[in-house]
Amino acid sequence: MSKSKNESRAPSGRVRIIAGKWRGRTLKVLEHPGLRPTPDRVRETLFNWLGMNVVGARCLDLFAGTGALGYEALSRGAKEVVFVDKFPPAIKALHESAINFNALPYCKIVRESAVSYLEQIKNKDEVFDIIFLDPPFATPLLAQSISLLATSKLVGPHTLIYLESPRSLTAEDLPAHWQVLKEKVAGEVAYHLVQGQSA
Repeated sequence: MSKSKNESRAPSGRVRIIAGKWRGRTLKVLEHPGLRPTPDRVRETLFNWLGMNVVGARCLDLFAGTGALGYEALSRGAKEVVFVDKFPPAIKALHESAINFNALPYCKIVRESAVSYLEQIKNKDEVFDIIFLDPPFATPLLAQSISLLATSKLVGPHTLIYLESPRSLTAEDLPAHWQVLKEKVAGEVAYHLVQGQSA
């Protein structure tokens, strides 16, 4: 399905849920530097990759922004999503979406920078099944987050990690014990599905 066909279904300033119980419902897109909702066709590919791994999963949506990845996961049967963002209007919009979707029991919404949040919880025994890592480009946040996750207790041997970046990642960008399962490039976005385990 083409990008234009996908994106025509959501009004300007909105991003739509692609599948699941909230299929066709939309999330508000805020105007903010670095806020870059994952395009429909990329999310569709990602969730095709994830398949049934989403059902019953405990997910962490770092740099949540609109919450498109986390709410897509909940729509498709995830058990819980922790949304993390430091931008107050994004936190407000995430709460509004949770209320609109009757999703509050399945959401934890944290106002905090992703790096600070990871530093605070990295030694807790809170393994996530799926982690969405989609930071603003042209920042060191991706590398910082990978470094923290690689040595944390949050990543188990079966944890799946989605990484979005402005270029394809090389072996030097990832810990040696992380394995790239899938990767594609769409326009100016490279995206990867990685299986990681803590060192």
